[in-house]
Amino acid sequence: MERIENSLFIAAIVALGLSLLTAVFSMLANRGTDNSQTGGNKVPFWSSEIPVNLLLITAFLLLAVSIIIRIVITGHGPFSNMYEFAVIFSWGMMGAAYYFQKRYHISAVRNITVLIAMLLLIFASTLSSRPAPLVPALQQSVLLSVHVASAMIAYAALTVGFAASLMYLILSTRHNSDAAKLEIFDRISYHTVTIGFPFLTLTIILGAVWADIAWGRYWGWDPKETASLVTWLVYAGYLHSRVIAHWRGRRSAILLIAGFAAILFTFFGNYIFMGLHSYN
Repeated sequence: MERIENSLFIAAIVALGLSLLTAVFSMLANRGTDNSQTGGNKVPFWSSEIPVNLLLITAFLLLAVSIIIRIVITGHGPFSNMYEFAVIFSWGMMGAAYYFQKRYHISAVRNITVLIAMLLLIFASTLSSRPAPLVPALQQSVLLSVHVASAMIAYAALTVGFAASLMYLILSTRHNSDAAKLEIFDRISYHTVTIGFPFLTLTIILGAVWADIAWGRYWGWDPKETASLVTWLVYAGYLHSRVIAHWRGRRSAILLIAGFAAILFTFFGNYIFMGLHSYN
């Protein structure tokens, strides 16, 4: 079964890569296309949305089956090492990318999110995928499954927010930038935080409960705990500045990019700091 799991994992990476290549091909093929009978408006040479989304769904399903097989093999959720964390977070990003693309019809945001998901899977491919027994601190399977699931939803949604904020900053630097598109990118960013922030909060709360069970204290200023708190504060600051101070546009986008940088620092902190979360 391990061979099937690995084959599905590789197939998911290939499907994601094909999805991105198809999107790039469509973008290049449609650049500058024109039809004189439509008053000079651009007319798509070839629409990639159906094949890109089909390939994305295919990758999502392939990885889902791979994850299920791994759960059957190990007897626990995907939370024992960095390989499993990377796989489950990438899977969540695929689902979020598809949801927000169908909701807002902004392909660039989807493509950036898919690229990040694929890079995370490539990173996972460099790690050992060999199933191993759970360390004592990870014996609370149900609690940790909910903890990781809430983190997956939070990280997936906030990755889409990063992609939308990045596109906002890129578009805002252009002369005669499309105000309507800027508004959509700003709206997507806010929407992702309204989903991701509550789950990020739940992740920290469940992590504190788990810490009390495993180590006898709710909070110990472990490096990963501290990084998680900093990440939470960045997104809390974003919501406060938007709701209370009515921030919009570039300042909000920069805050969300900083928040995503904090997420990356939290996720890869295992390789930077030693602590109770330093298992690989």
